[in-house]
Amino acid sequence: MSDSCSIDYDPLHADNREGNVFTRGKHVLFFGDPMCSWCWGFAPELKALALHAQDQATFHIIMGGLRPGTVEPWDAQMRDYIRHHWQEVHKRTGQPFDFARFDDETFIYDTEPSARTLVTVRELAPEQALSMYEELQRAFYAQNQDITDTDVLATLASSYGIDKSAFLQAFESTDMRQKVLHDYQRTRDFGIQGFPAVVCAEDGQYAILALGYRPYTTMQADFEAWLDA
Repeated sequence: MSDSCSIDYDPLHADNREGNVFTRGKHVLFFGDPMCSWCWGFAPELKALALHAQDQATFHIIMGGLRPGTVEPWDAQMRDYIRHHWQEVHKRTGQPFDFARFDDETFIYDTEPSARTLVTVRELAPEQALSMYEELQRAFYAQNQDITDTDVLATLASSYGIDKSAFLQAFESTDMRQKVLHDYQRTRDFGIQGFPAVVCAEDGQYAILALGYRPYTTMQADFEAWLDA
């Protein structure tokens, strides 16, 4: 289980950026997907951002929608394409990967269940949302767990003290299916087309801090200056 970050958290009740949720104070908006390899590479940077935002800005984690609703198993071309990205992420960031996943030719790369898991945990135990997001990534990339499988997802959620039956009831609900769709729409509202992405919002004004992988060392000065302004 990953270390928890104690941060202010708001599950973004506004449906788009014109909503009043961002009109007061500072907000850090992270757009990503548990099954996005560059987001896994960005995990240490995300944790550093969240820790530095503590007590100074409200942190939001928004599911972007990488390949939701995929129904066909990945073919050889897709496996080669994704393997290349994993290799690049590992080389650049040092994040661990278990490449045995590519031995399973029947795997269906549907990103919706893991994203809906994050949304479910965000609703049931919001203080665990960031840690759960990293846990989903670690399970998939470093431990070769199938995070499209409902039983696997329920077990991962239970490791954060969430009752399995309560998780499953919420996870399978129409409400959670709609909430993850709202996250996808929110991502489109901001014009985000790639992950990871970080937007700093203050009093209705927005600025991109990261669009794609960016080491924390290259963001730190700008981020801290924004927090302290």
